[in-house]
Amino acid sequence: MTPIEKAAQRSRHLLPLLTIALIGCLGGCEYESDDASLPSASSPMTEARTVPPLPESRDPRTVPPLPKSGDIDAGTYLVPVDGYKEPFEITVPGGWSALDGNSLGKDDPDHPAEWAVRLTLGSAFYVSMDACHWRGALADVGPADWAFTRAMAAQSSTASTPPVKIMVGDYPGFEFDHSVEGDVDIPACDSGKFCIHSEMMYHCTHWYSTQNEHETYRVVDLEGRRAVVAVGYIDESINPELIREARAVFDSIVFRSFK
Repeated sequence: MTPIEKAAQRSRHLLPLLTIALIGCLGGCEYESDDASLPSASSPMTEARTVPPLPESRDPRTVPPLPKSGDIDAGTYLVPVDGYKEPFEITVPGGWSALDGNSLGKDDPDHPAEWAVRLTLGSAFYVSMDACHWRGALADVGPADWAFTRAMAAQSSTASTPPVKIMVGDYPGFEFDHSVEGDVDIPACDSGKFCIHSEMMYHCTHWYSTQNEHETYRVVDLEGRRAVVAVGYIDESINPELIREARAVFDSIVFRSFK
């Protein structure tokens, strides 16, 4: 065979191999694109990246407990968790106050409401099935983080954003926003309270006072035991700087394993 005939024969042999390789490349590229797609819209949970990185570790014995009530000095404090051996840490600037060891608040001097912004740190054992007509409808949702999250999403007269998966310190959990849905005559609700959740079965311990209150929740799984923390503001007329400060305190909360 002449050199030209040999080259033509090699080209005929290589053409099918090149075709197969090209098909394989296209197939592999399409498969990779499918894997990189966003989660399905039918899934209620996506991954959040809003929680700041875990701060430098410190000896918990050197951190004081959060005062039960009164004005708080700026600093880092430990807050106990009902039924769990380890407390969590929170860092607070000056000007904040505590109530019963379960809440922190700060006033906006230009707003008539007391505690224009607040953080809720207490236990949430019971969730109202209907936030307005809650008497006799406070349900024990158990210790799981997902159970509380689902109960809040199913609550009548309120709206929750789809929960996102988060890590708070060493522990996983969920984050979502919660607010009043539609027009609700709050003074006409049971006992005049728009009840969100409670530490007791027959009395409400956490409620909204106005139509425009808004909260962000982090529900953390402490090895099967639930911890709930939230930051909220009374309405959108609050000084934005104060809202940002409250969010920074919220972001400072760290659930840490001291093993």
